[in-house]
Amino acid sequence: MTNVLVCIKRVPETSSQVLLSDDGMTVDARHVGYTVSAHEEAAAEIAIQIAEATGGTATVLTLGPGDAVEQLRDAIAVGCSRAVHIEADSEQFGPAEVAAAIAQFVQSEDPPVDLVLVGNDAADTGDFQVGVRLAYALGRPVLTEISAVAVHGTTITASGAGPDGDEVFEFPLPAVIAVQEGGASPRYPSIVGRMKAKKTAVEVFHTDVQPVTHRVRLKSPPEQPSSVEVLGKGPEAAGAVVDMLFRIGAVAK
Repeated sequence: MTNVLVCIKRVPETSSQVLLSDDGMTVDARHVGYTVSAHEEAAAEIAIQIAEATGGTATVLTLGPGDAVEQLRDAIAVGCSRAVHIEADSEQFGPAEVAAAIAQFVQSEDPPVDLVLVGNDAADTGDFQVGVRLAYALGRPVLTEISAVAVHGTTITASGAGPDGDEVFEFPLPAVIAVQEGGASPRYPSIVGRMKAKKTAVEVFHTDVQPVTHRVRLKSPPEQPSSVEVLGKGPEAAGAVVDMLFRIGAVAK
């Protein structure tokens, strides 16, 4: 039986144009909505698979504003059995504070959390730090950039892409793993799952970790100019297309 905790973060949806607030201090997501990163979706799927295979539990946790409950319920809808919310202004928490708050929760759990999964990096800030800081705070081994995880008794087998191909690791529980998308395909919520998510009570965990302002002024990159060149119509355009490919180096002379 493996008890797994998967940590997610509410982030702005980035599939469309990203707008900034008037003061340039945050992303204005009123018109795009919120989601979690693809890394965390993969981590949630791995947590659910391990819980199902070992008869354990898959708990989902987030640190964020009250509206972040929406993302917790999304995780319940696809198979997590328990949701925990550390309600806080996530913009005031840097990776060190987030890791410290999660560590407090893990240390309070009985029965203990065997495996903690986090996204390899946050989709909005790209910190790449929470997993390592959390492992250090808990005194547990940690792996990053992992795409597949399996548990056999008290041993973890994990793999991820390395500079010379896939790398495979084996080590004992308990542990912390930062998951990268690509190895697990997130499942879609069923109607039954969505109904369960609506009824599941979200637990609130209170942390005494003090927020530290980590804010910098953001700047949108300048729009890239675009132009359209009509090369011709029908077969008559073939010569112009070949000339253009030579010009941009797509075809060797």
